[in-house]
Amino acid sequence: MKTLVLSKKCLLLGFFLIMTLTVISQVEADSVMVYIETTDGNTYTGLVIEQDSAKVVLQTESLGTITIGRENIKEMESVLPVKMVEGKYWFDNPQATRYFYSPNGYGLKAGEGYYQNIWVLFNSFAVGVTDYISIGAGVIPLFLFAGESTPMWITPKFSIPLKKDAFNIGGGALLGAVLGEDDAGFGIVYGLATLGSRDNNVTFGMGYGYAGGDWANSPMFNFNCMFRTGARGYFLTENYFISSEEASVVLISLGGRQIIKKAGLDYGLFIPFSSDMEGFIAIPWLGITIPFGAK
Repeated sequence: MKTLVLSKKCLLLGFFLIMTLTVISQVEADSVMVYIETTDGNTYTGLVIEQDSAKVVLQTESLGTITIGRENIKEMESVLPVKMVEGKYWFDNPQATRYFYSPNGYGLKAGEGYYQNIWVLFNSFAVGVTDYISIGAGVIPLFLFAGESTPMWITPKFSIPLKKDAFNIGGGALLGAVLGEDDAGFGIVYGLATLGSRDNNVTFGMGYGYAGGDWANSPMFNFNCMFRTGARGYFLTENYFISSEEASVVLISLGGRQIIKKAGLDYGLFIPFSSDMEGFIAIPWLGITIPFGAK
């Protein structure tokens, strides 16, 4: 009799442990940090405390516990702890491989890409062929505005991480031509080194340009910086030193990047300096980058 009672107690204890482990595993499965965008354009970040086929219940920092119907969820993705800073979700950089236009040592991942538009007319895109090689192209479609000459170009690039998230080197080219004109090839080949992460970095670069079949006698140098300022913002600066037999030009820029949804809005001023310039010139920059493909 004692043996039977003992066996029942063991069975009950085993059942209790199984149920407890099941509950714990279910809580752990649900208790993940997620980012949700709803069909009406609102976004929420919080801990999933319950979910089923009809709803998701989130524990948020500012709104408390909220329930979102599955039919109202446009997108839901898990959030890594490193993307949460002081309770805010820090969005991915929509163009981490470039500054305003100049590239850095980071590369697009295989299948990842972006489309960039600058001042409506300047259009370009790039896509990762592998995690180390990407290819892009661009066009200024003047033919749409009764123009006969249309600049087009391709942009192959390679990137090599020497130390993950700390030091990358890369190189590539911009190879272009003006359709509708003879002997109108142009471009540049370059190499560069980037120190820092995808969010905060500096890049040193050097390149040789050519136009109309003639190469430049002196290299062009550039120095660029990108620093994250918050959940949706970056500070950008892109700077060039160009020397020729006629003159030397220093081109500096200051501006930023604002993440809107998942796109990036770049804005700033480019300011040229040269010994033969008279007066001060500041050229505004406005561009948008829309990422696509795998992440």
